[in-house]
Parts: sequence; C-alpha cells; structure tokens
Amino acid sequence: MSADGRNGFKIGRNLKGGFRFALFTVLTVICGLLFTQAEAQNYSFSRVSVEGNELIEPATIVKIAGIAQGETVSDAALNDAVQRLIGSGLFASADIVTSGGTLVIRVRENPVVNIVNFEGNRRLKDEDLAGVVKSQARRVYSAAQAEADAAAITQAYADAGRLAARVEPRIIDRGNNRVDLVFEIREGKVTEIERLSFTGNRAYSDRRLRQVLGTKQAGLLRTIIQRDTYVADRIEFDKQMLTDFYRARGYIDFQVLSVTREFSRERDGFFLTFAVREGLSYKFGKITTVSEYEGVDAAPYDAVVRIRPGATYSPLAIDTTISRMEKIALDQGLNFVNIVPRVTRNERDQTLDIVFALTKGPRVFVERIDIEGNATTLDKVIRRQFKTVEGDPFNPREIREGAERTRALGFFETAEVNSRQGTAGDQVIVDVNVEEKPTGSLSFGASYSVSNGVGFNIGLSEANFLGRGQYVSLNLAAGTDNKNSSITFVEPAFLDRDLKFRFSAYYNTTENDNSDYSTKRIGGSPSIEFPMGEFSSLELSYKVSQDEIYDVDANSSQLLKNEEARGAELTSSLGYRYAYDTRIGGLDPNRSVRFEFGQDFAGVGGDIQSVKSTALASYQMKAFREEVTLRAEIEGGALFTSGGDSRLVDRFTGNGKIRGFEPNGIGPRDLTATNEDAVGGNYFAVARLEAEFPLGLPEEYGISGGLFADFGSVWGLDNTLGIIDDGMHLRSSIGFSIFWDTALGPLRFNFSKALDKQSYDKEQNFDLTVSTRF
Repeated sequence: MSADGRNGFKIGRNLKGGFRFALFTVLTVICGLLFTQAEAQNYSFSRVSVEGNELIEPATIVKIAGIAQGETVSDAALNDAVQRLIGSGLFASADIVTSGGTLVIRVRENPVVNIVNFEGNRRLKDEDLAGVVKSQARRVYSAAQAEADAAAITQAYADAGRLAARVEPRIIDRGNNRVDLVFEIREGKVTEIERLSFTGNRAYSDRRLRQVLGTKQAGLLRTIIQRDTYVADRIEFDKQMLTDFYRARGYIDFQVLSVTREFSRERDGFFLTFAVREGLSYKFGKITTVSEYEGVDAAPYDAVVRIRPGATYSPLAIDTTISRMEKIALDQGLNFVNIVPRVTRNERDQTLDIVFALTKGPRVFVERIDIEGNATTLDKVIRRQFKTVEGDPFNPREIREGAERTRALGFFETAEVNSRQGTAGDQVIVDVNVEEKPTGSLSFGASYSVSNGVGFNIGLSEANFLGRGQYVSLNLAAGTDNKNSSITFVEPAFLDRDLKFRFSAYYNTTENDNSDYSTKRIGGSPSIEFPMGEFSSLELSYKVSQDEIYDVDANSSQLLKNEEARGAELTSSLGYRYAYDTRIGGLDPNRSVRFEFGQDFAGVGGDIQSVKSTALASYQMKAFREEVTLRAEIEGGALFTSGGDSRLVDRFTGNGKIRGFEPNGIGPRDLTATNEDAVGGNYFAVARLEAEFPLGLPEEYGISGGLFADFGSVWGLDNTLGIIDDGMHLRSSIGFSIFWDTALGPLRFNFSKALDKQSYDKEQNFDLTVSTRF
C-alpha cells in the first residue's frame, strides 16, 4: 500500500473515532437532562381532592389509590395509583393531576347495575342462568365481570350440548348512572353425536360397545333423547364404562388409548372414535388360600371360595370372595385380617392363578365418620350404609362399598367418601360429603294394550320421606273397563336392622273387562323381608282382602252365578315368598338366574280356607358375542281349597301367560252357557322361550327383534257342574316381536300364531303394549 493510502486510512479511522466520542457525549448530556427532569418531578402535596365521584366515598378512593397525604411521589407512583383505581373495577376512567400543593384525583364511576336480564334463551331458564353469572343487581357494573359471565353462560350451554351458543353482554343506560345488563344469547343447535365408532376392537362389535356407553348416537328421536348430545365430561365416564365392561370379561390388559373428536363441517355434530387395545381374555386357573397370620387356619376361608377354575376372570369375583372371607374373620372375632389376592399370570394358557393370602394388617381404627351436605336426609340413613362404625378396625374396601351403597340410594347428586389421618397415628377419619337432589315426583301417564284399550294414571311418590329413607307412593289408574288405586309404604331398615318393612293397600274394580261380570277387590298387606344369602331373600306377609263378583250376565255360566250369590267374602292369610336372583350382583355378566316360590295360607279367620302356591324359574344368557339375548322361563301355580269351592277371583286365568290368546282366552269354559264364559282353573303351568336380537338397524333407534314360543295350560275345578271340561289341554304358540325402546316408554309389538288350542279358545294374533310417563 502507498504512503498516501496509509495516510488516508489513518485519517478515516481518526474521523470515525471522533464521531463516536461526539455521539457518546451527546447521549450522556441527554440522559443527564432526563434524569434531572425526573428528579425535578418528584414532589409532595399537602391536600388531596377527589372529583367526579357520586356513590363512592372520597376516603375509599384515596385508600384504593394508595397515596398517603404529604408523601413524596413520582410520576411512576402516580401512574401506579391510576392503575390501582382502574383495576378495582369501580371506575370507568381515572386520572391524577397536581395543582400546586393539591393532588387532584378525577374519576368517572362505573354505573350501578339496575337489573340483570337474559334474552334469547329458551333451552336454559332465567333462574338457571342467574345461578351461573356473578354480576348482580344493585352492584357496580364491571365490564370484565360481564365478559366472564358471558363465558360462563357459554360454558353452561356447552355442557348442555350446544357448543355453537354465542353470548354478548350489552348495557342499556337508564340515567342517574344506572344501567341494565342484558346478555343477548344465540343458543344455536344442539351439538349431537353423529357417529360413535371404535378402532382396535376384535372381540366385540361396534354395535355391542355402543350399548355400553352412556353417550348415544343421534337417531330418530334426536329432539327428545338428550344422551346423543356432546358433553365433554361424559367422555371420561364412557372410558371407564368401557374399561369395566372388558375387565369383567377377562380382558385384564384392556386400555382406551385415545378418544378422537372431529367436528362436522356444519359445526352441529361430533364424530367420536374410541381407540382401544383389548389384549387377551384370561380365565381363572388354580385357586388356593394360604394363611400367613399366625394361629389362623385357612380351611374355613377356602371353603367360601366359589370361583371355578376355567371360568372367565372377573374382578367382581375377587371382591366377592374377599367379602366372604372378611365375614368369616368377623365371625371368628379376628380383627385386622387382610386378605391379599396374589395373581400369577400364565401367558401360555391365558389363565390367572389366584392365591388368597391371609395376612395381618396394620392396627388402624375408625375414629369417627363425618357427614356433611345432608340438609334433609338424616345422618343415620347415611351411616347405616356403612357396616363400619366408630371404633371399628379400618377396612378400606368396606368404606368403598359403603360409598357405593350411599350412591345407590338415589338421594344424592354426588356422594364423595374419603379418609384422612385422625388425631392419632392409628386413627382414621372418614369424611362423607353429599349433595342432595329432589326425591319426590308427580307423574302422569298413559298406557295402551289391544285387550284393555287406553288407560291413564297419576302417581305421587317420595323416595326419601321426611329424610328417613322411607318410600311412600300413591297411584291412581283408570282404563276402559277397570279402575285401580294403591298406596305403598316401605321402611328399608326396620328397627334399624337389615329388615324391609312394607305395607300396601289397594282398591280395584273391573267392569266387564273382557268378560260378562264385574269384580271388586279391596285389601291390604304388611310384610317383612330379610336377606337369606348373597342373592336370596325371604318375605313374610299377612294379607287381608274382601272380594266379590257381581253383575254376572243372565246368559253366563251357572258357576259364576253361584259365586255371585256368595256375595263379598273376607280372606285372611299368612304367606311367605322366597326369591333367589343373580341379575344384580351376579359374578357372570352374561348369565343370570331367578327363582321365586311362595305360598299363602288362608283361614286365619275370614271366610276362605285355601292354600295357594306359585313358582317361577328363569334363566337368561347373552350369546354370539353378546349380540343375542336368550331367555327361558317356567312358571306354575296351584290352588287347594277346603270347606267350599274355589272362587273365580282366586283361580288362575292364564292372562298374559301364553301369548297368542286373549285375556280369559284359555282354560276351562262353560260351553253350555250362551256367553261361553272362561271360568279359570285351580292350576296352571307355562314354559316360555324367547330370543332377542338386533335387526340390523342403527342401535340408536332402539329397535330390536325377537322370536318366542310359549307352551302351557290352565285346568282344574272343584265343581264342574258336570258339564265343564276342566282337563289339562296343551296350548302353544309361536311369534315374532318388535321391541322399541323410546323416550316415551317401551313399546312391544307381538305377532303370534296359536299352534295347539281348543276349539273354544279365543286367539289374539297381534298385541301392542305402550306405557308412557310424563
């Protein structure tokens, strides 16, 4: 590089250095001036003046501003004071200025809300929305609170399945610094579940799994059914329902991997897809019981195990077995026995070996049970759902079962049960928090059947009478040819024990109800029911009634005329009824058994001496991957009298027992009478077979089909007058049914054909039953 070039470079570098120095000097001077000016704006004041306020006291405004009189403040402090005033929500605007030694606070107050109103709402009532918003009349209006209230209303509509709802808060100036707050609501359409589908399911079809969920697809009655609306909180419940369904069928590794929600293009529906992983279904393998509790023999505990190797695994079977074993420990006077189920998985043969180990648990006692939230229900109604009382050993499983029993009462919206540490290390406090709900109902209903025509009824019931857990109901019903009225009272814990006391009374009349005579029956019955076993119960009862047959047509059977001549007669009887039912609480969700047997012994006073026996046995199972329900029933009865002939009001008529025949359409009949009256029989026996299956229609329509076959007979009289055929003649019928589960009530259409019959029997090839409640 030349000398001239180097000199030029040096001169340029010196010029740049000089420029930087000059710029630094200027910035330093400016900052110094600003700092000096800021220092100059710090000042103190001797008086505070508030302007523009109408309702709020000046002292309150000064306190909110947070500036003390005589305090030295800066612009930054004044700005913070303004922000505090605005942030209080009391003022639409605020400003602070200085005037000599006076600090002037100028405010414009927010108006006072005159009324809070809702416009455009039809699905949610004003009182429901008023409980959602926090803005209230006679309080200062806050724009921020109004926006928050609008969001809360929008969420309330979303919970009701209307995700498209829009809410706008508006104010109407009413003068004198008062406004009306109006929430303008556009409810939009219900956001329905257009489709429920599943991925990963192989063992069960989409149709079967949709039956498990609480959420339903939109169907024909979408304007009535509310379970087809999208509710986000219900998804978690559905996931748990699916899990319980699979676990009860041996799929111990089942998982709901995800739930995909897709909004429809019209934004009025959701497409929900549950991605599941089923895993393998396991069965029970070897079941053993061992004792690790010194001095405790395992044999009595092993004797109560009802689990069969090879049966499908079920968590309910494990819990039930543990309950039985804990009862054995209680009977032996042993405390703190802990039954631990140890599971060994056998992957090769897909079985689970279970070892019930009797161990000694920690010494923990229940200090007390605290119950909150029950304004109406008495504490003792809730306490008796827990077998554990204060001072008993703490049993977490029993506490959980008590919580389930409390929820099952149906008295509460929610019932949460939790345990916490007591006053000592070996003490536990059980907290029961409930939220009550209405338990009374007034219902109006209508019914229809081909044989009885149209009927109407009204019912008044209270499931938690006076908060005592008692049930009271009054029902009145009237049909074309009959009138029925009844009153029922039930005490579920009679004498604070596991005894159910029931009293019922009735007054029923029929006027030529598919017959040529009328009847009048009035009576009452107290009874006591108590458990005999896990699924069985025994009911003891006393019945008293006065019955008569009257208005017998002149062309009717002489047998009926003779009974009319007897007039009203009193029946006084003692009876019992044994019931065994696994439909609720049974270990196998796909099979259930029901058996009932009862007898009434009349002659404890009164005019009638007889023994009446009835029995019923039924079996139900689900087959073909639970798509088809199979049912089989046998039913029978026998009436034996002494000291006179049986009466029509006591005999069996077969009504409703065999499909394909009219009421009073089968059994002994007096063919010599012009009316050819059916007179009933002392005996009856019926067998019914039925299969219910899908018809291929979307399950949300609630329509399914069925096939049935009935066999049976009614026979036997004490007095045939020498002309009535009372022999046991077999009747049979087959048919097809359509079941329609509607929101208005269950409908059943029966199309039947009698196969075996007598020439005098009266057929009924079609029957429709409708029952609705409002």
